[in-house]
Amino acid sequence: MQEDKLLLVGSIPFDSSKEVFTNFGRPLAPWLRSLPDGETGLRKHWISRLHYQVLALHPDLEVLRRPRKDNGVERLNPHDASDSWLFRVKPGIESVLFCEPGWRLGFAREAVASYDLFNAMKSQGLLPAHLRFQISMPSVNSSIPRRIFETVGDLAKVEAGYTASLEAELKMIISKIPAEDLAIQWDCANEIQEVYGGVADMPKEGAIERNLEQFRRLCPLIPDRTLLGYHFCFGTLGGWPRFVPDDLEETVNLANAVISASGRRVDWIHIPLLDRVSDAFLSPLAKLQPRGARVHLGVIHNMERFNERVSAARKYITDFGIGAFCGFGRISPGELGRVLEEHLQAAKSS
Repeated sequence: MQEDKLLLVGSIPFDSSKEVFTNFGRPLAPWLRSLPDGETGLRKHWISRLHYQVLALHPDLEVLRRPRKDNGVERLNPHDASDSWLFRVKPGIESVLFCEPGWRLGFAREAVASYDLFNAMKSQGLLPAHLRFQISMPSVNSSIPRRIFETVGDLAKVEAGYTASLEAELKMIISKIPAEDLAIQWDCANEIQEVYGGVADMPKEGAIERNLEQFRRLCPLIPDRTLLGYHFCFGTLGGWPRFVPDDLEETVNLANAVISASGRRVDWIHIPLLDRVSDAFLSPLAKLQPRGARVHLGVIHNMERFNERVSAARKYITDFGIGAFCGFGRISPGELGRVLEEHLQAAKSS
C-alpha cells in the first residue's frame, strides 16, 4: 500500500487522542505517512481556543466582542465570522508580549502529552512503525487574523510578540519529540483569503509577500529529519466552505511562493478542490511547482462526485495524494463513522 496516499488535515473530534489513534489511525495507517492527535477537546475549533485561552486573558488586550450566547449560556466558539472574538490593544501599549515561552500558546503542552501515548502505541504494535506524529498548527497570520482586531494598528502591535511565542512553542516541540518521528503542518486560512483580496484593510497587492516572512523565520528551525507540510484552507467557520474563490490561481501562486520561502525541504502541500470540476477552476494546478513536495488534493467529500473530481484534477496533475477538504472539528462526532468510511473508500478506489 502507498504510505503517502492519504493526508489527515488535523482535527478529528473524538473525546480523546487514544480514540483518534485507534479509530482513525489504525485502519488508515497503511495509506498515511503521519497521524495527527485529532486536536481534541478545546482545540477542535482551531484558532478560537487561542482567542479565549490566550488573547482574552492577556492584560494588555481588551475584549470588545465575544461569541453570542446560546439560550443564555456562554459560548466560547463563534457561530460565524459575525460574532468572532474582537480585541483592542489597551491605550499606551505599543507591543503585546507573551510569558512562559514554549508553553503559553498550548501547542507544545498538548503535543508532548499526545506524543507519549502515540509512542507507546507504536511500541506496543498498535500503530505501525513507519507512522509519524503530526502536529498541525495555524500559521501566525491565521492565528491572529485581521478580523479579530479593531484596527490594523492593533494587529501590528500583537504580531511580533505572537510570532516570538509561536517560535518558542516550535522550539519546545522539537526539543521534546524526536525529529525522525515528527511531522509539522502549517495551516493557512487567512493567507488564502488575503491573496484573493478578501480581507478588509489588507490590499490584494503585495499579499503573498506579506505572508512569507513568518515561514522564512519559522521553517528553518525545523530539523531536516522532520517532515514539513502546508494546508491551504478555505475555512469552515459558519459552514464549509467559508471562502469560495473563482479559481485556484492565487492558491497556486501562494503555494509556490511558500515552498520557495520555506528555507528547507517541503514534504507535502494540501489544496482543497471544493466541489468544482471545471477547467476554469482547476487549470491553475498546471502551474504548481511543488519542488518534490507531495501534492494532496482535498477531494474526499460528497462521494457521489469523488471520481469526477479526481479525474478532472488529473488533467493537470497526474500523481497526487488525497485528503478531505479540511479538518473535522466543526462536524458532529456522530458523523465520524461516515468520514472514516469515505476515507477507506477513497484510499482503496483511487
